[in-house]
Amino acid sequence: MTDFEKARALLHEFKGDSYLFGLDVLPRVGEEVAAAGKSAVPIGTPFGGCLPAKAALVRSTFSGSDDYVGVIRKSLARAGVGLVAEIRGARPNCPREDLFRITDCLRESGADIVLSFGGGSTIDATKAAEVLRTLDGQIDEYFGTGLVTKALQEKSKSLTMHMAIQTVASSAAHLTKYSNITEVSTGQKKLIVDDAIVPALAVFDYEVTYSTPPGLTADGALDGISHSLEVLYGAIGKPYYDKLEEVAGVCIRLAVSYLPRVIDNPMDKEAREALCLATDLGGYSIMTGGTNGGHLTSFSLVDILPHGRACAIMNPYYTVFFAPAIERPLRIVGKIYQDTGLTRAEIEALKGRDLGVAVAEAMFELAQRIGCPTHLSEVEGFGQQHIDRALDAAKNPQLKMKLQNMPVPLKAEMIDDYMRPILEAARDGNLALIKNVK
Repeated sequence: MTDFEKARALLHEFKGDSYLFGLDVLPRVGEEVAAAGKSAVPIGTPFGGCLPAKAALVRSTFSGSDDYVGVIRKSLARAGVGLVAEIRGARPNCPREDLFRITDCLRESGADIVLSFGGGSTIDATKAAEVLRTLDGQIDEYFGTGLVTKALQEKSKSLTMHMAIQTVASSAAHLTKYSNITEVSTGQKKLIVDDAIVPALAVFDYEVTYSTPPGLTADGALDGISHSLEVLYGAIGKPYYDKLEEVAGVCIRLAVSYLPRVIDNPMDKEAREALCLATDLGGYSIMTGGTNGGHLTSFSLVDILPHGRACAIMNPYYTVFFAPAIERPLRIVGKIYQDTGLTRAEIEALKGRDLGVAVAEAMFELAQRIGCPTHLSEVEGFGQQHIDRALDAAKNPQLKMKLQNMPVPLKAEMIDDYMRPILEAARDGNLALIKNVK
């Protein structure tokens, strides 16, 4: 079985019939919405066969997006689903202001089905906006894990059905329980983590990604790699480790093998499919376990770096920090980089920190091949304030799940002694600055 076949099988195992992916699937959006609604809602209520469904579409705007939205409109109309509102999507990293605007528009629409069409920011905004539309309150009340479900149970409410239509091979927001929201004034991103916000239906037509610019393509693939990599590191000793090793292995192998091909030839359709499959498997990974160090620090770099690139810069340094505790997954990852010609190190012969350094250097090699930075001082706008912000964020209880997910868990009182050297190493590109916990 090829990696492509394995990836498709794993995604079907993950999402079953609730996920429509591949080529030329966008025209089937309407029938999927109508079928899901009629099976879920009793006769006599919206979707139940007596009243027409009212849909609101939260949409991103990019080159060619109007044509794709036109396909969605026609598909909904054929299925008897009325489109009552089209709402402009969110800017990158989903600023709070965009979230509040989308929430107000959804309230005004009176929609009983919500569709999102865009990348991770627009899908994340739609998830959070539906939470606020249904539950009211302040968005800060829901940052953390399981707080939306708790509020829904307390108020005996449920969220409106959400179909997420992905347009970029990146965050897998269409498949997951995460919503990232940014406070622009402070440059800090925060996270809702809750099964209640997983879209009921998901769609990804790979053709939409063919025109994705090289920079965004790289950022998305690096995000997918980071999802599987970080969850794999944190899965040591967990009952799901073997399954995660399978999922993460296919994800990382597809992304590392095909990302340079897409950068060299953006119209390479096979390579585009590989990145779509890989980043979706990144979504499978983060629905199985949690991310940790790279993602935690990336939340404090939103003003200077795209999310995937921020994770990719940080993960080699966290790899060295975690190395003594993660030799098994490091050998899996190291072998992938070795097979793709990114390292000549004898992966099987190395142990502990030395193994971590070899894998980190292979990650640097991939970054250099696709034109991405390998340390923070290369990034325009980076300064000491970013290190200070990242250290403060690591001590924030709302983000403590990232510390708990680390294969070498850190308590708040350990942050300055161990995380600060990691950040300083990432600043200078100097792995020797990293201290391992003994």
